[in-house]
Amino acid sequence: MSEIRISGIVRDSIVDGPGLRYVIFTQGCFNKCEGCHNPQTHDPQGGIAANTDKLYEEFISNPMYQGITFSGGEPFLQADALADIAIRIKRDYPSKDIICYTGYTYEYLKDMIDKDRILSYMRLLYNIDYLIDGPYKKELASMDCKWRGSTNQRIIDMKQTLATKEIVLADI
Repeated sequence: MSEIRISGIVRDSIVDGPGLRYVIFTQGCFNKCEGCHNPQTHDPQGGIAANTDKLYEEFISNPMYQGITFSGGEPFLQADALADIAIRIKRDYPSKDIICYTGYTYEYLKDMIDKDRILSYMRLLYNIDYLIDGPYKKELASMDCKWRGSTNQRIIDMKQTLATKEIVLADI
């Protein structure tokens, strides 16, 4: 069990990835993208404390969920807590997919200089199916970007990317 700071949870979402989803909105983000959809998530001291065991139990209690989505805020600010949830889901329910949004690029996460954080980041990256990366850019906003807000953001297939060591984009 670990604690995570969240802005909220959306149950039964159909807009945060394919199928019916359970969405955890993490609290805290330093990117502060202009036009951000969730500005209430920026303050790392805001939101509420939540127990990762309870979040996991709530997710698995609904067999209709196709998967879980980690959004924010910036999920990678709480990578260890989210990795704990992801590892349990992948172990116990491997058919459920995991999507993680981030304002960082995959390249940035992979090449972190701060070695204390890179281990947390990699733990999360290795246990998600899809990474939607890149900051929201208001000037690149488009309604034609499936599951994304702006055209610079990518949907990365993490299993294929980690296996090939080349970024593999996904169409989910």
